[in-house]
Amino acid sequence: MTNMRLRMRNLGKQHDLTTVIVSAFDHRTRILPFIFADVRIAPAGVRAIGSALVDAGFEKTRIVLQQWNKNFNPSRMLLDGRVPDIFMVSSMHLHSAECDRLIQDACRIDPVHRPLVIAGGPRINYEPWHVFSADPDNPWAADVAVTGEEYVLLNLLEILLSMRASNETMRSVFVRARDSGALDEVPGIVYSRSACDGRPIEELVDTGMQRLLGNLDELPHPVHGYRLLEPPSTEPTLSNHALPADQVRRYSPIGSLVITSGCKFRCAYCPIPAYNQSQYRTKSGERVADELEQISNEFKIRNFFGADDNFFNNTDRTLEIAETLARKASLGRPFCKMRLATEVTVHDTVRMREHLPLIRRAGFAALWLGVEDLTATLVKKAQDKDKTLEAFRLLRENGILPMPMMMHHDKQPLVTWKSNYGLLNQLRILRKSGALNVQVLMLTPSAGSKWYVNTYTSGMAFKKVGPAAIEPYIVDGNYVVASEHARPWIKQLNLLIAYTYFFNPVRLIIALILPKSTIPFFAADKRPKEEIQRDTPTQKLRRRIRLKMRTHLIDAGAQIWGMCGLFHTYRHTIGWAWQLFRHPIHRCKHAPASRIPMRGVNGQPAAHALPI
Repeated sequence: MTNMRLRMRNLGKQHDLTTVIVSAFDHRTRILPFIFADVRIAPAGVRAIGSALVDAGFEKTRIVLQQWNKNFNPSRMLLDGRVPDIFMVSSMHLHSAECDRLIQDACRIDPVHRPLVIAGGPRINYEPWHVFSADPDNPWAADVAVTGEEYVLLNLLEILLSMRASNETMRSVFVRARDSGALDEVPGIVYSRSACDGRPIEELVDTGMQRLLGNLDELPHPVHGYRLLEPPSTEPTLSNHALPADQVRRYSPIGSLVITSGCKFRCAYCPIPAYNQSQYRTKSGERVADELEQISNEFKIRNFFGADDNFFNNTDRTLEIAETLARKASLGRPFCKMRLATEVTVHDTVRMREHLPLIRRAGFAALWLGVEDLTATLVKKAQDKDKTLEAFRLLRENGILPMPMMMHHDKQPLVTWKSNYGLLNQLRILRKSGALNVQVLMLTPSAGSKWYVNTYTSGMAFKKVGPAAIEPYIVDGNYVVASEHARPWIKQLNLLIAYTYFFNPVRLIIALILPKSTIPFFAADKRPKEEIQRDTPTQKLRRRIRLKMRTHLIDAGAQIWGMCGLFHTYRHTIGWAWQLFRHPIHRCKHAPASRIPMRGVNGQPAAHALPI
């Protein structure tokens, strides 16, 4: 990766190119448990791509977040006074409708000026055929789908730039490279022979699985991505300048950061092992500290969420990162002012018990735990009630807030007597143990997981509910779209009841009196001793009162946030419960597969083609 970045910089100097990257976002997905945070974090994926392009010499790059720019239309975009040379779309599956709309709109640009259209992101990693229309009457398509990370994109661009003639469009050189077979040497891409030229697509070529970057320190620095953000706007066009540095924190007060990637558990419902090819990859402590410091200094962002699959996965690597951050925090700002959060498992939290004080000194103030099910009936990750409660106790004793993530399933009742199997029973235990927040989702088909195909072939996944087809934006765990329960509408109501049980006015009043956030560490002054000693007695008293009040009100704030989010969740999902109650359910017989024939290179089977 390091060598490729150097080669790309030399190539980039020879080409004056403009690039626009869009993070597709369907605003119909804005419900619990991600509402409010979903528009307050600039996604790490598109920022990573933007950073890679700037690092490679593509200085004229803009990142458009549909969270902030709902009305953006590619056909109206101009950057540096011209139509961009490259247009990229990154999308998750639940944002498919907006992803497809953006690509179709880009295909309406006059062919003479049309940019090279590249699609990527989690949706494309597993099912790249979605961005190639199989409708002969409307043959829109991306030119190429990138099913991997930055390395794959730079590998593709390196070949194109090495072949590009003076003043040749990027789409023209792509067609030449495609037709000559040069792209077949880039593992991790899918392309057609007739993308965006008005002809139906007859075949897709799949060059295979991506090459994964093993050492994440070789990635371009993520600070570049924040400098490329398009200012929030209701206009369909681009602004003349990117969002100023002093405005970034206003719109993205939480920074997302890739620290580690991968998990040792092999849960059948989870696509993480397949995506990471069963590898665990990390950045060094010094690299993580440098990223935090530069982003914090330039954009004043103090709160970060680590995009980890399981931060406690490997003890040695976790400690190396934590020790570095703790050492930096002891030296003063900006590290002593930072708050970090990320995801871990119950099993690994208990295993790391002796290191939790270090984890807190490193700045980790909250950890999201994949509890899933206290009884381990649905998912077995070496967790049970006793281990979960032990993990909660250990975290709170060390000043870390535990944030449980739960999964509801067909066999789990809403309430049980004299057992902890019921959903509300488990939420009661978690709340009593100190949970300020909770995430409750229903099991849904997840592309890339072991259960994915079986969920469809078994008839568990819904195809239609009455006249309503299952649209991608509801396949997020908040809507019941796969169930063998005789009355699936009950499961949908259970999700609403669960959130209502956890977030309600009664709990708000209790939280104002006896909050779960009264952890002594939170009320402590964590500034360096030298700075504390300079305070006058009056300043010390005021600061002590302010810290205690803030600590006391965190729980109440979480309740207010939850109730506000619950209003939108009811507004969106109660209608789906009614649909499930009123209409017959038509079930799938096979998993989604490409309607366009796919083949690998040199006659090999297509790596990304699912069985029909």
